[in-house]
Amino acid sequence: MSKDQYTVADPTKLYGDIDAPKQEQPEPGLDAKLQPRADHGENTYRGTGRLKGRKALITGADSGIGAAVAIAFAREGADVVLSYLPDEEPDARRIAGLIEDAGRIAVTAPGDLRDDSYCRELVAKAVDELGGIDIVVNNGGKQVFNEDLTTLSDEQFDDTFKTNVYAMFWITKAALPHLKPGATIINTTSIQAYSPSEILVDYAATKATINAFTKGLAKQLAPKGIRVNAVAPGPIWTPLQVTEGQPQEKIAEFGENTPLGRAGQPAELAPAYVFLASAESSYVVGETLNVNGGMPTP
Repeated sequence: MSKDQYTVADPTKLYGDIDAPKQEQPEPGLDAKLQPRADHGENTYRGTGRLKGRKALITGADSGIGAAVAIAFAREGADVVLSYLPDEEPDARRIAGLIEDAGRIAVTAPGDLRDDSYCRELVAKAVDELGGIDIVVNNGGKQVFNEDLTTLSDEQFDDTFKTNVYAMFWITKAALPHLKPGATIINTTSIQAYSPSEILVDYAATKATINAFTKGLAKQLAPKGIRVNAVAPGPIWTPLQVTEGQPQEKIAEFGENTPLGRAGQPAELAPAYVFLASAESSYVVGETLNVNGGMPTP
């Protein structure tokens, strides 16, 4: 495993010692109970001040990709508001502690992204406690596999769209009056938007929607100096996978179908979000940055 994100290593051998056994957790799942634990860059991400003085709101920030992004943003100099479900409090508290260890402000904001009132209050809390907001990361997501459309309940379909799509809309709309030129919005989409699995029809549909939302909004906001982009992960090891995100029989071989032959870790996603949030990407607008181990995309 690399000493930090700048250390050159063979990407096929990174995390080669990780072997995930069959395991199951009830939704929403905890990284604290994940075997093996995901790597969020706790011991490897090294900041260089690329986001000094920035104020970020991140959904799904307790574990997985959101947690890795929160750690990286803080080590790059940003204060962070963390959104997560109340049941995820143990994971969120640990990530908040790492942000504070980096000398930055961590604001914990538990709630349910399916609730439009919570989404709007979340933005208000970020503005109030950080004194503003200039980075929005819409990352929180729901994924539950289903093998037959006739058994896909209206409730699950609705919950998936509300969590993945409606929350992005509510939060972004509420944040816009507070965003000034130079602000950035980053949405988390997925390889599923391009290559949908037959067992993730509802989830894949939300990710394709996120892609279109990102590109259309990017055109709308670019003249105002606000950049909108997305990151599309491939198979990444997070609690999402063991809370019925994948069938149990697929856990042990999760990610082996990628050209790199393995699943990714959240720590490998964080630099992409840092790049899109930083001034280094000033001419990048409406882009979907794929971080998927080599899986082909359009």
